[in-house]
Amino acid sequence: MLDFSATYTDQYQLSMAQVYFKKGQKDYTAIFDYYFRKLPFNGGYAIFAGLQDLLEIIENIKFSDKDLEYLKKQDFDDDFLEYLKDFKFRGNINSVQEGDVVFPTRPVLQVEANIIEAQIIETILLNLLNFQTLVATKASRIKLVSGERTLLDFGLRRAQGPGGYYATRAAIVGGFHGTSNVIAGRDFDIPVSGTMAHSFIQSYNEEMTAFRDFAEGRPKDCVLLVDTYDTLKSGVPNAITVAKEMEERGQKLMAIRLDSGDLAYLSKQCRKMLDEAGLDYVKIAASNQLDENVIKSLLEQGARIDVFGVGTNLVIGSPDAALDGVYKLAYSHGKPRIKISESIIKVTLPHKKQVYRLRDAEGHCVGADLIALFEENDIENMIHPFEPYKQMRIGELQKEPLLQPVMENGENKLEHKSLQEIAEYSKNRLAELSIEYKRFNNPHIYKVGITEALKAERDKLIASYQK
Repeated sequence: MLDFSATYTDQYQLSMAQVYFKKGQKDYTAIFDYYFRKLPFNGGYAIFAGLQDLLEIIENIKFSDKDLEYLKKQDFDDDFLEYLKDFKFRGNINSVQEGDVVFPTRPVLQVEANIIEAQIIETILLNLLNFQTLVATKASRIKLVSGERTLLDFGLRRAQGPGGYYATRAAIVGGFHGTSNVIAGRDFDIPVSGTMAHSFIQSYNEEMTAFRDFAEGRPKDCVLLVDTYDTLKSGVPNAITVAKEMEERGQKLMAIRLDSGDLAYLSKQCRKMLDEAGLDYVKIAASNQLDENVIKSLLEQGARIDVFGVGTNLVIGSPDAALDGVYKLAYSHGKPRIKISESIIKVTLPHKKQVYRLRDAEGHCVGADLIALFEENDIENMIHPFEPYKQMRIGELQKEPLLQPVMENGENKLEHKSLQEIAEYSKNRLAELSIEYKRFNNPHIYKVGITEALKAERDKLIASYQK
């Protein structure tokens, strides 16, 4: 894990915190909701990721002597800096489980802490959760179209700086199988995979010699890059020769890799050549600006590709680049709080809340999440948050509470899970959604609604500010 300081925040968080401190508000409890307003990629769902990392960071985050010296130069007061010297997050966090399927406008995570602590962690929270959720969602979409084929993250060199570290983790949550990212492989126990660069082959006088040396030096999981000069006339024939030589040594070539050209056509020709040579066990890997749409097209064309190496478009979340996750105050100083806007979608929901996934009598997801006041019971109807004439009766439906305690009094209560376990959980939760929500073009809209009591509280607050 990367080393984070409490100064991994925005200046205005600290400016606000100092005012709270000076005005005697440091012990006032605040509740913030984390959610996002719009699904990425014009899709029908998102995959929540980054929670485990976030909790581990928050549990240990503090201001070092170096941090405090720097903040003093930024004109923060000595008494406030003295307070920060002992800073520790001591609040509570309720959250959806990592890997779950999530939807717009409903709380995904809820922070309850003194207002300074809640404010200072905002930036790191948004930074980690927005990015990893974006990439995990992208990975999930790629997984949907690739089926049981192997997916490898090749994106580190094209990632936005150190973001590649967490992009790799998020890719696994979303369904990828391995990565080329060595440090992420080490820290997150992810299978690491790699082939060779064109430069390796170019550095030799002959392609054949390059292949032979590589096969001798890295015989386990050996993959040969066959498109440096001429894929079908040189690369594949030479790879076949080396594969036969490996067989004589009791070894097996694992795969060849295509990184340019018409991947659909070349993969079919390569498959034919390998099979005719008795090398049906040799897999075909492909890379080169892949994403869910390109992979879908390749498979529709009958491409014979077993392994996809996906880089740039995965780790930068192309074409969206960012998830519009927000962190909004819902309660403070003993009162519910609201943000009013001319844009109805930006009007926030007050109070501490719970989110329920609605299920039928057999436990099947009905395609709806309900936002309710935290202590609310006997809920009969669900109302669209912005279009009150749209309602749904839910009296007989089962209600699964999604926001569960994951941090109490600053102590991480979340049982540590491997990425494979999180990915399996995500796979199972996604399987509960019908295919209409997963299609790429005009996916069915998952319903998110509020209770009548929550609507009444929101409307009352709005009215109080419009006097």
